Amino acid sequence: MTTTAVTATPVVGFEQVTKSYGSVRAVDGLSLVLRPGETVALLGPNGAGKSTTLDLLLGLKQADTGKVEVFGTSPREAIVAGRVGAMLQSGGLMDEVTVGELVKLACDLHPKPYKVADVIARAGIAQIADRKVNKLSGGQAQRVRFALATAGDSDLIVLDEPTTGMDVSARQAFWATMREQADQGRTVLFATHYLEEADAIADRVLVLHRGRLLADGTSAEIKAKAGARRIAFDLDGEIDETPIRSLPFLTSVTVSNSGSAAGSGHTIRIQSTDADATVHALYGLGVYPRNLEVAGLGLEQAFVAITEAEEAKQS
Repeated sequence: MTTTAVTATPVVGFEQVTKSYGSVRAVDGLSLVLRPGETVALLGPNGAGKSTTLDLLLGLKQADTGKVEVFGTSPREAIVAGRVGAMLQSGGLMDEVTVGELVKLACDLHPKPYKVADVIARAGIAQIADRKVNKLSGGQAQRVRFALATAGDSDLIVLDEPTTGMDVSARQAFWATMREQADQGRTVLFATHYLEEADAIADRVLVLHRGRLLADGTSAEIKAKAGARRIAFDLDGEIDETPIRSLPFLTSVTVSNSGSAAGSGHTIRIQSTDADATVHALYGLGVYPRNLEVAGLGLEQAFVAITEAEEAKQS
């Protein structure tokens, strides 16, 4: 007997999607697939198309061309079925009601609601449940938006800059809760400017630039795609920067005073696409670097390197 493998329906599918506002193309031929159980970070500089992409996914805007599907249906159908919970960057809160009343309304409207008390506890807003929504701080309002996004048993949770305005402890508690959601098999998609969050939380990272997908992979794969490594070392005494800046395979150089007791030491930080060749050439200059360190780029440096390289190609 022959067994046919069954492929799970993608959670989200974009196929050659475009969206323009006048002469500005915010999304430009975007194709991507999100699979069940993934935690995915959406990164990009301001104007990269992140918010428009999320609006298209949530059915808040319609694509000019291409196709957007959520669980094999239109975004609106998936949302009406209660399969999508969303936490947007702003809006979505009614002023003249209490936090508890607003959460109860969200639970009442969800096709598969959780208990109100459980939603409030999970979002860490029990202490402000009786407070009017218009009296909340920015971080408190974000936690309420999170409660609304998780008021029911949704299969996909979409978060746009979810921890903006939260202090460090609140951000840590928020992501601990999101890990629990992901561990239960839900797909989590979040856009963020906090790249350390993407590095620590995401199974997969998408980098958008001018509406196009520049990179798609794990955090480690994105760092490797940048094709550079960090080199740092100290030099004593006065230095001539010209030979250092002429070392091979450099993509950036920063020279700063090291703050040594003598007042004449310098710290050099380099990014190189071939660290071995750069270090070899460094010793060939006849200098004696101290505290030499060679390491891979962090996600933030890799993100900057990838987007700057794209800007250079288009200029």
